[in-house]
Amino acid sequence: MSGLIGDAEFDQELLSGLVDSIGAAVVWWFDLDEERLGWMPGLDAVIRAPGADAGTVRARLAELVRPLTVAAKAAPAWEDFELEQPLDTPGGRHRLQFRARVSARGSARSLVGVVADVTRRHTQQQELADLADRYRLLVELSPEAIVVHEGGRIVYANPAAVRFVRARSDAEILGRPITDFVHQDSQAEMLRRIAKLNEPGTTSDPADAVLLRFDGGTTDIESVSVRTTWEGRPAFQVIMRDVTEQKAAAAALRYQAALVAHVSDALIATTSDGVVTSWNPSAEKVYGRRAADVLGRPIDEVVGAPLDPAAVLEAGGVVQAEHHRSDGEPLAVRVSVARMDDGYVLICADETARRRAERHFTAVVAAIEEGVLVVGATGRVESVNPAAERILGVSAQEAIGELASSTELHDEAGQPIPPELFPSAITRTTGKSQHGRIVRALRPDGSRVWLSLSARALSQDGKLPAATVVSFTDITERRMIDSQLEHEATHDALTGLYNRTVTINRLSPLARAHRSGLTAVLFIDLDKFKVINDSLGHSAGDEVLRVVGTRLSHSTRRGDVVGRLGGDEFTVVAYGVAGPDEATAIADHVRAELNRPITVDGRQLHVDASVGIVLAEAGDPRDGADLLRDADLAMYEAKTRGRGRIAFFDVELRDRIQRRLQLEQDLRMAPLGDELWLAYQPIVDLRTNRRIAVEGLLRWTHPRYGLIFPGEFITLAEESDLINIVGAHMLYTATREIAAQAPELQLTVNLSARQLDDPWLVSSVRNATHKAGLNPGSLCLEITESALMYDPALAAKTLAALRELGVRLAIDDFGTGHSSLAQLLTLPLDTLKIDRSFTAGLGRSDEAEAIVTSIIAMAHAVDLTVIAEGVEQEGQLEILRALGCDQAQGYHLGRPVPLADL
Repeated sequence: MSGLIGDAEFDQELLSGLVDSIGAAVVWWFDLDEERLGWMPGLDAVIRAPGADAGTVRARLAELVRPLTVAAKAAPAWEDFELEQPLDTPGGRHRLQFRARVSARGSARSLVGVVADVTRRHTQQQELADLADRYRLLVELSPEAIVVHEGGRIVYANPAAVRFVRARSDAEILGRPITDFVHQDSQAEMLRRIAKLNEPGTTSDPADAVLLRFDGGTTDIESVSVRTTWEGRPAFQVIMRDVTEQKAAAAALRYQAALVAHVSDALIATTSDGVVTSWNPSAEKVYGRRAADVLGRPIDEVVGAPLDPAAVLEAGGVVQAEHHRSDGEPLAVRVSVARMDDGYVLICADETARRRAERHFTAVVAAIEEGVLVVGATGRVESVNPAAERILGVSAQEAIGELASSTELHDEAGQPIPPELFPSAITRTTGKSQHGRIVRALRPDGSRVWLSLSARALSQDGKLPAATVVSFTDITERRMIDSQLEHEATHDALTGLYNRTVTINRLSPLARAHRSGLTAVLFIDLDKFKVINDSLGHSAGDEVLRVVGTRLSHSTRRGDVVGRLGGDEFTVVAYGVAGPDEATAIADHVRAELNRPITVDGRQLHVDASVGIVLAEAGDPRDGADLLRDADLAMYEAKTRGRGRIAFFDVELRDRIQRRLQLEQDLRMAPLGDELWLAYQPIVDLRTNRRIAVEGLLRWTHPRYGLIFPGEFITLAEESDLINIVGAHMLYTATREIAAQAPELQLTVNLSARQLDDPWLVSSVRNATHKAGLNPGSLCLEITESALMYDPALAAKTLAALRELGVRLAIDDFGTGHSSLAQLLTLPLDTLKIDRSFTAGLGRSDEAEAIVTSIIAMAHAVDLTVIAEGVEQEGQLEILRALGCDQAQGYHLGRPVPLADL
């Protein structure tokens, strides 16, 4: 070898081994005795310094290989080294891989190595890992059930599959024969379809099957099978969709078709031109014609009379007609018509027998409670039944012969109805029926009566003017009830104040448009009302609410809206307010009125209120619900400042809420968008001073807001339904990264109280460690003391299940909660972490040192490992070591960083 490498000679077998292991590479060497560095041509391009002078190349190479040269000085001959280094350049970050071996010739020792640019390979590996992670998340979160079975047994089931069969976890499914979950009637077809999938990637046609559930029930599914592999062996992936509701809908359609076939009336469908397209069995019976003989013929031919469906529909949809059977016998038919997309549907009711018996119903008309008048073609009353006499307050003798228009009628708005627009007049002059018209009639004695009135022509021959029958019922009492119901629908039953619906309507932009000045919305919440309600009972609480409602009504201005929103929440809408000072004065006056003692059952009670205020101009686009929401936010802001306070809604408060809503929405997609990542903080053994573990801490780089602090987004996740999704993502990511890059380190991950309630937690931990190839014993899950005590029974059960997996458990922030030692001793814990608040006092407070001493002694007494958090000074570290603390973490020992930078 020559050139920059000088006269050094190297074992060709040594070099070829290194080159073969790394691919295309450039040779370099380092004399361990003289600390002299050399290289072969082309190295300047590999280390991103093309054309640079030898000094520049040597400096950059020396910096990159320094970890190797330092380690090689104490290494024996032929020991191999490997190092991957990042290299940042203006063009981006590159990855260089170094492989080297110690060479000895006599007493001369040197380090010979090769270097290659592996940036592209590293990027491809990361992309493949990301792609696999996204596919896993899609499968895990899919609403469709997905299982994989190999050799007839299930080896994978996603959460949807667990829900489909009502299992508690996938542990109840994995390893069992696939036929355990398929109904016997569906098994043969399933096996036949699987047998046809003889090539990888082939897919079966969708097919129906019935799943057996753990609760004894069944689920109808549509499934597709795909030939795939599992750990190199042939397997089948099955994707299932629940079609139970779809089948129920199909059954309903069949039921409706059966009703059409068996309905007693003739049911006929026609085109828009009146050509028959459907003729049910009852139509065959009524008209004496078979369906095969009438389909495709005009409707008037087969019913034996003119029949235009469009004209019937225009006439009100129902007409009386005379049709004829196939043998010529006349039929009295009531025809009802409805429009369809492509024509009409007609219901022809055979009323022949009824018509023959109409004369028998005269007595019935006289006896019914419904008033009936017959108005002749001239507009004069021809007959009056007894019910009409009673309802209208007239006798038949007085009414017969009089014009029907002589009675004074008003509409629902109280406006007089002109005689020519009376329902009877419209029907008499046009022949069009009137149905359910609500009118108010004036009786001869001056009283008024509300009527529900209908009018229809007596004859269907089309001659006008037509004699008309008018029927009506007395709905006066019902109207009074409706009025009462309307009041109840708009007012709070307890206080008589307006309810939420009315309040929102009075705050609409339209309602505020004609108001001058500002509209002030006061959201009032009573302080300590729950104490009164719980201690004195609901009757006392209701009395307090009634008194508060009365005082609010008396303490506001004329024209203001006072409402009760529910519970102990009230609102005052004040129009024409000059500005914040006047709104504050109104709120102060309201609070002063509410502060006066309230006497209930001989007790003097005192209440106060927190008030949130929103000011809206006439042109403010917010609707009533928006203004109430903003006032509610202001009220909660007032409560955070203490009881009996007033707070105004402002843009900053809205921005905080909008940011929170935006973050919650974005957090749902963050796991799929590679925005969540993990920083790792080292944990050091205080006896050996070696790093033995790391704690994985979740970080979120938001595309808009940048780095979001965990205290903000973790709290957001816990208050929503996202903590389990985010927690599972964190667990999968941490176990995969540690298993791939630092398997010698123990991994610690935090669990929240909400995750302990997750029925899939144990399954998620099992899957994460299994897929990452990480020994469960290398994983430690940290649970805060308060989370353990939230539901000790559930916590103990969950921790025991986790312990069975081999996972280690730690209690975090010890000493800040309210647990007892007796409770903690019942839990399967391995580690106790001293809260940073105690660590911070070491060296400054004797009490802090005494507390830490006690915690360490107590933990060691029950064989728990003790870790001190928040170590930031060397003095604290020395005290902890002297007190016998086992391990420690904190900024003094290392800040949280990405694993590659640890």
